[in-house]
Amino acid sequence: MPDPRKLTGSRGEELAAVFLQTKGFRIITKNWTCRLGEIDVIAERDGEVRFVEVKTRYSMTYGYPEEAITRTKRRHLAHAIELWLRTVSSPPLKYQADAIAILIEPGKKPQIEWIEGIL
Repeated sequence: MPDPRKLTGSRGEELAAVFLQTKGFRIITKNWTCRLGEIDVIAERDGEVRFVEVKTRYSMTYGYPEEAITRTKRRHLAHAIELWLRTVSSPPLKYQADAIAILIEPGKKPQIEWIEGIL
């Protein structure tokens, strides 16, 4: 049986990717993994790359989704970004880390909050 948290995360990452595409971004990859962690979505628009941490929740029982982006999570994200930049043949001159927080309450339209520049 699939892990419900993984299903929630996958749903949120898909919603985040579609959201970014509506803002003119091209999705480079999703779920880029390395020994230092994972980058949920990597997207590009006009030569600028965005590294996006996605947090999704189905209720406010445990608070806002973005509250789960801890200092430790941001540090791991920063290290993963550095490694990704070293692995590509032509690293972007301009990039930043963002977060997308998604609340999917039953019977309601998903609420999507884009938080730019989290590092």
